[in-house]
Amino acid sequence: MRALLLLLALALGTASAHTTVLSITPTADASVAAPKEVVFKFSEPIELRFSTFRVMALGAEMKPEDGAKAALTLKPDAPELVSRPITARTLAAQLRIPLRPGLNAGTYVVAWKLLSEDGHPVTGHSVFTVK
Repeated sequence: MRALLLLLALALGTASAHTTVLSITPTADASVAAPKEVVFKFSEPIELRFSTFRVMALGAEMKPEDGAKAALTLKPDAPELVSRPITARTLAAQLRIPLRPGLNAGTYVVAWKLLSEDGHPVTGHSVFTVK
């Protein structure tokens, strides 16, 4: 009986693993020259048609969490965003998000919301600064 419970617990633990962002470039809190893109690497392929990625300049008094929430509510072609809409709609373990050229100096928030393979949403954000 214990062996059966152990096997069940292991199976449930494996099935509930959430997708994670392994890396993002520019890295969190980096100070960089204006990048042309933001690059994500994931722990497993994600379904892009159920995922949202946005990059937006942060206002002087805006907290990154608030900026991320605001960015995720905007349509992909909103003028407030510096990210360009993503047209790919397949599975991807790596994603390149094109940015508008010539970003001004300032702080930018990268926000994401994706659907994990186990069906759970995964959200997060990162911040970088353009010199």
